[in-house]
This record gives sequence, structure tokens and C-alpha cells, in this order.
Amino acid sequence: MKNHIYKLIEITGTSTISSEDAVVRALKRAHKSIRNLAWFEVKETRGSIAKGKVLHWQVTLKVGFTLEG
Repeated sequence: MKNHIYKLIEITGTSTISSEDAVVRALKRAHKSIRNLAWFEVKETRGSIAKGKVLHWQVTLKVGFTLEG
């Protein structure tokens, strides 16, 4: 078993569809520029409302990835 060292960052995903879609979009985008993504934690969920309906979701995540070397 290896001992890993992780780096944490915060990212915020957005979506007009759902909070889950905002998470998926954030992780998909992070995957393009960060290697070794290992886990995430939802830190905050918020959004905007128009005429009594959710207009836009924003989900802030803590993302952990393994440092190389």
C-alpha cells in the first residue's frame, strides 16, 4: 500500500439543468487540466431564481488529487 500526498483545490461548476450536472461539468473540466483526480466533496450549493423557479445552479467542490513524485 502506498502513502499518497494530496493537494486540495476548490472549483465551482454551473448548470441550468441540475446541481448534479453542475458537479459533473466541474469535474469534467478539471480533468482536462489536472492529473490524478482522486475525490471530491460538495462544499456549497447555491443558485438563482426567476419567477419562482431555479434558473441556474452553482456547486462549489473541494477536489483532491495525488501529487506526483
